[in-house]
Amino acid sequence: MTAVVKSICNAMERIAPLKLAEKWDNVGLLLEAPTPRANSRRILLTIDLTTAVAEEALKSPTSFIVSYHPTIFKPLSSVTLANPLQASLLKCAAAGISVYSPHTALDSVWGGINDWLANGISKPMNGADAEDFGEVTILGEELEDGFGGSGRLVTLPNPVSMKEIEYRIKSHLKLEHIQVAYPPGQDPETHSVSTIGICAGSGGSMLLGTPADVYFTGEMSHHEVLAAIATGHNVVLCGHTNTERGYLPTLAEKLKAQLHGTASEVKSTDGELAMTLLLMEVVVSKEDKHPLQIV
Repeated sequence: MTAVVKSICNAMERIAPLKLAEKWDNVGLLLEAPTPRANSRRILLTIDLTTAVAEEALKSPTSFIVSYHPTIFKPLSSVTLANPLQASLLKCAAAGISVYSPHTALDSVWGGINDWLANGISKPMNGADAEDFGEVTILGEELEDGFGGSGRLVTLPNPVSMKEIEYRIKSHLKLEHIQVAYPPGQDPETHSVSTIGICAGSGGSMLLGTPADVYFTGEMSHHEVLAAIATGHNVVLCGHTNTERGYLPTLAEKLKAQLHGTASEVKSTDGELAMTLLLMEVVVSKEDKHPLQIV
């Protein structure tokens, strides 16, 4: 592993320790290019390494990709150009581009995606005082050393209507439309809620049965939604990656800060590495998009 790749991996580990990832997940450095790309100091952040994102990386001075979702999840029996996703990996490796995935480690860590979602709905949109902010706690099992957990529970100081929660979510995620399910007989204009359970991505299996008035996630199965409303819970679904993509600019700032900190530490012993890390550009992909459109 080159010093630059190692430094980026170490920086991501400090942001989202891989020990926080779910046991079923596949995280960390998933593709290590055998030869680093020359004169390329860009780190590209994306939710998915789609064909379009891979082409964006290949056409730009990118040497490292942080893909939130793992580009390799299940064991591969072969790696060929016939498979479009595998072709992207092969082209990246040939071009000298390495790929890293933090996935559920970035969900769980304090200050990660779940906290970003929680912060967006725990405060009123009218700039109220700090005491009006909701309390954010871990939902589910607390992970090692208190670094975080699989979900978050927002407890509001004062109940608000479901319509207010929907407004906050759409404003925070910059969405015009979301999917909502209400328990039978409930009026969202007048019904008040005070606790919101949160899980980025697909949260049905984690949220069901938890003590929250509202389940807020990207997607749930049909039967999970039915089970939730049958037991008196509201459901808000925003599209899997819509609950994740808006965090990428925050991740970019965190990664820049970590790289600059590393550069300061190694400056006296490795000036070339320090200069390279200082010059690294962290960019959010322009081609990364939710795969589904509302038409």
